[in-house]
Amino acid sequence: MGFVDSLKTKAAIIKAELAVLYYAYRNPAMPLAPKLVILFTIGYALSPIDLIPDFIPVIGYLDDLILIPVLIKLALRLIPPSIIEPARKQAAEKPLHLSKNWGFAIFIIAVWIALIAWIVGFFI
Repeated sequence: MGFVDSLKTKAAIIKAELAVLYYAYRNPAMPLAPKLVILFTIGYALSPIDLIPDFIPVIGYLDDLILIPVLIKLALRLIPPSIIEPARKQAAEKPLHLSKNWGFAIFIIAVWIALIAWIVGFFI
């Protein structure tokens, strides 16, 4: 298996895990903390705006290659087993078509602005 095939496989796994997160998020028994992490993870993954713009060679894709998988793993660790198993079954039965969403982009921009404002306020 070549490098490109390996990347395609990992991208498919990430897409499947995002579907699991989506179905877990919709479960009414989901606690608030994992819900917030899931919301941020899905929002960042679907946002057309990245932390590091993709047009910057090599570095532009690092956030997609590192940050999104780390956020997915964090979210999956926070989800209780009683919620994750039905979400995995649901994702296998009904895969999602996830596309870029400007609503999520606005959410991500708001989070970054709030984070920057907090950091600036902390140091001033």
